[in-house]
Amino acid sequence: MEQTLLLNASYEPLKIVHWQKAVMLWCQRKVEVISVYDREVRGVSISFKLPSVIRLLRFVRVKRHFDYVPFSRANIYARDDHRCQYCGVLFATSELTFDHVVPVAQGGRKDWENIVTCCVPCNRRKGGRTPIQAGMHLLRAPKRPDSTPAVRITIGLRNAPDSWRDYLYWNAELDDT
Repeated sequence: MEQTLLLNASYEPLKIVHWQKAVMLWCQRKVEVISVYDREVRGVSISFKLPSVIRLLRFVRVKRHFDYVPFSRANIYARDDHRCQYCGVLFATSELTFDHVVPVAQGGRKDWENIVTCCVPCNRRKGGRTPIQAGMHLLRAPKRPDSTPAVRITIGLRNAPDSWRDYLYWNAELDDT
């Protein structure tokens, strides 16, 4: 793995950066290395282990717009829970398409209220018609999401390095065992 988790000075996860960016920040004395991978990088006169987790030495205030959710593929998939909004089946992202509820040819727009996730068979069946014209029903009407989590780092947590886990599971309940 060649990615590094970047933490704010408060140990709050900010984002994931490439290991080369992490090394550059460390050389500029902007971060401290919290954890390293086993893999080592060697130069002519230096060798060091790849950083896994780094922390900024100065706190960075992050502007968060809790009421604004960017209109993006990932956010549409998240809003619709990776389900076809016509048949309700859960799909992998690669097996989903987007559907204009009101087709563009009939005046439909590309926005939160007119785009839903859809499987290929349902998208073909609906064609260039509205759901009513095609005799299909939406699971729920599309709308702009109300808010996003305060920090959203999109990675597969199952694939996250063990050294990241202490910083990513901030809102998970602890086991009683």
